[in-house]
Amino acid sequence: MSDNSKKSATGILFALGGGVVLSVNDLAIKALSGTYALHQVILLRAFVGMAIVLAVIWFSGGGFRQLLTKRPLDHLFRVCIVMCSNVTYFVGLSLMPLADAVATAFVAPLFVTLMSAVILREQVGPRRWAAVAVGMLGVVVMTRPGAGVIQPAAILVLISAFCYASSHMMTRRMRLTESAMTLNFFVQCGFIVVSLCFGFVAGDGHLAQAPGSTWEFLFRPWHTPPMGDWWAFIATGVAVGVGGLMMSQAYRTTEAALIAPFEYIGMPMAIFWGAVVFGTFPDGTAWVGIALICGAGLYTLWRETVRKVKDLDVAAPSGDL
Repeated sequence: MSDNSKKSATGILFALGGGVVLSVNDLAIKALSGTYALHQVILLRAFVGMAIVLAVIWFSGGGFRQLLTKRPLDHLFRVCIVMCSNVTYFVGLSLMPLADAVATAFVAPLFVTLMSAVILREQVGPRRWAAVAVGMLGVVVMTRPGAGVIQPAAILVLISAFCYASSHMMTRRMRLTESAMTLNFFVQCGFIVVSLCFGFVAGDGHLAQAPGSTWEFLFRPWHTPPMGDWWAFIATGVAVGVGGLMMSQAYRTTEAALIAPFEYIGMPMAIFWGAVVFGTFPDGTAWVGIALICGAGLYTLWRETVRKVKDLDVAAPSGDL
C-alpha cells in the first residue's frame, strides 16, 4: 500500500470514529434540551472537552508549545463559525426528532464537497457532482417544504450545516501550520468565553421564552444539575473532546471530498439513539430522504474507491499483484 493510500485509510478511520463518538454528543444534548439552557450545557461541555484536549497535549510529547500560533485571526474566525454552527444546530435539534435533525444536517458533507471544489480547488468528478445533486434532493425531502417541518427548526439546522462545512474548509486551510490539538484548544476556549458571557447576560432567566418556542432552549435560566443528569454533561464533553480531535485530524490529513461521505455514519447512529433512548423512529417520508442522502454518500464513496484503485493500478510496476 502506498503512503497516500495509508494516509487516506487513516483519515477515513478517524472520520468514522469521530462520527460515532460525536453521535453521543447529539444524544446527550437532546436529553438535556428539555431542562437546561443551551449556553449552560455548552459551558459544562467545554470544560470537560478542554480537560481532554489539555490531557492529550500533555501526554503527546509536544508540550504546550504547540499551542503557539501565528494565525490568531484565523482561529477567531473559525471559532465564530463553529459557535454559530453549534447554536443553530442544537436549537434545531431541541425541536426535531433526533434522526430528522441529523438527516437534515447531512447536507453539510455535500457542502464540504462543493466547497472543496470551489475553494480548495480539489478535483470533484461529474459522478460525484451527480451524487451531490441526489443528496440535495434528499435534503429537500427531509425538510418537507410546506409541511411545517422546515419552519423554523430545519432552517436552523441547514444554517448549521453550512457553518459546519465552512469550519472544515478553515481546517483544511490551516492544516499546514496548526495541529488538531491547537484547533480544538481554541474552539474550547471560544465555547467557554462565549458561554460565560451569555450566562452573565441571560443566565438569570429574564430573557426566558415561552415553553415550546423556538428559542426556549437558548434563553432558559441556569440551575444546578442533579447527580442524575451529570452523565449527559460528561458524555457530551467527552464526545466533543475525543470526536472533535478525530474529525479535525481526518480533515487535516486527507482530501475533504474523500472524508465527507464517511460522516454519514452518524445517520444510523442517530436512528439507533432515537429509537432506543427517545422512542422515536423515522416515518416514511424521512426514510425516503435518508435513503437519498445516504445513497448519495455511499455512491460517492464507491466512486472514490474505484478511482483510488485505478490510480494504484497505473502506479504499480509491471508484475505486481
